[in-house]
Amino acid sequence: MGEVVDSVSARDCIAMASPSQIAGDFPLDENVIFLLPRGCKVISANKHGFSTWGKSARISVELANGTIRKYFLKSATEDAGRMMMEGEFAAMTELYKTVPSFVPKPLGRGKYRSRGARTFFFLSEFIDMKGGLPNPDKLCARLAALHRDSVSPTGKFGFHIRTCQGRTPQATEWESSWTTFFTKSMAYMMDLDFATNGQWEDLERVEKRTLSHVIPRLIGVLEKDGRSIKPCLIHADLWEGNTGTSRETGEVYVFDSGAYYAHNEMEIGGWRCPYNEISDKVYTETYFRLYGMGDFPDEWDDRSRLYSVYYDILFSVNHQSSREELKVRKM
Repeated sequence: MGEVVDSVSARDCIAMASPSQIAGDFPLDENVIFLLPRGCKVISANKHGFSTWGKSARISVELANGTIRKYFLKSATEDAGRMMMEGEFAAMTELYKTVPSFVPKPLGRGKYRSRGARTFFFLSEFIDMKGGLPNPDKLCARLAALHRDSVSPTGKFGFHIRTCQGRTPQATEWESSWTTFFTKSMAYMMDLDFATNGQWEDLERVEKRTLSHVIPRLIGVLEKDGRSIKPCLIHADLWEGNTGTSRETGEVYVFDSGAYYAHNEMEIGGWRCPYNEISDKVYTETYFRLYGMGDFPDEWDDRSRLYSVYYDILFSVNHQSSREELKVRKM
């Protein structure tokens, strides 16, 4: 896995000299071609799928040995695009290192070479997938493996780079306490929401009490009297739209990650959000059957509701028109 930031070096990719000759409806930048396998011939590049915050494409190449291989490209513009692409590459790379069978292999990220372009990209292998709700057993088996097998490189909660959910950057600075990390993350997202959507006095009062009373009561207790929380690598934006099932093997994959190291229950807090079809309780039940519950299992539902509020506020930042309906329903 490599990366390109600003420029491209000479390389014996047959299509390098004339990207305009590549078939398809998606123009390829030279820095994207640079990351493709050495000696390949680029056959085509076509628009593929849907990306709310950018553009996406499928690239077909012929390798030096005659094998046809496909790759997935996502791009976005300006400073927000750079943060999204850098964050997704780092997140998907961390997931791939932990459970390589769970994500398409990330290949690199970079900046378009085209003069005047402020376009940034992320490149990975392409897996032909179908959408819809994933198989609960297959999804949750790999998710449990991700949470169980991941090891925070610092022993703390957070991530080495800012990751995004949609176009919204998350607070990922390292913290040794999950209670501290989650409190800061929640406060950051609340402030961002008010900056994006305007003040709402009643909501602000509830949110302040959530930070001062609810989080210490429900989350802080998990780190008292000798108890501790393991920092688990989470996908962090795991709804059905960010999963797919391989048409060839039937295996479940995830993508569009905003990963960081967190309490494992944070992952599935988003599953109870009413706008996600994955809210069906079979997913939560299957996950806990495979991973097990932690301390104070009788308070899990309250913690889950609290974690889901974070996702709702983030949804509000990304989708301003849905703000009041979602928050009143939760709070």
